[in-house]
Amino acid sequence: MRAPTPLSLHDLTALTRTYAAEVAAGQHPVQEDPLHRWSRRLVADDVVDVWLISWTTDQIAELHDHAGSLGALTVVRGELVEQRWVAGRGLRSRTLHSGRGASFPLGHVHDVANTRAETAVSVHAYSPPLTAMSYYDVSPAGILRRTRTELTNEPEKAPETLSV
Repeated sequence: MRAPTPLSLHDLTALTRTYAAEVAAGQHPVQEDPLHRWSRRLVADDVVDVWLISWTTDQIAELHDHAGSLGALTVVRGELVEQRWVAGRGLRSRTLHSGRGASFPLGHVHDVANTRAETAVSVHAYSPPLTAMSYYDVSPAGILRRTRTELTNEPEKAPETLSV
């Protein structure tokens, strides 16, 4: 089976690390929005799109996949908590600290949240560029169900906040 893109997960991870270093060096300005995640596209071509995203306290992405795109992220500042679906085991949590990241193969279902007081900043890359995302729910019996699919060219476009 051919990959949907000439870029591998390793390539996407390297790309997010490169842009994360540029963000940390002040080459790309970051804004904060306490109501909605702020994002800015840094790269857009036929092969990849790269996004800079800031997450203020309690901002979370809904449980989703990236349809036919591979993805990666690197945390520039702060930390993000990723809840990812693991077949046969349910949702599993991992904390991504500054300088660390994750990659997303096809079929990777997750959400990402900033649960800390400090604003988190991350760089995300998707290849091929995002065209759709599917959203999911986990039933009380622990079954993953797709609830909808939306056409989009933005990462995690439906901002939500955690209920505290």
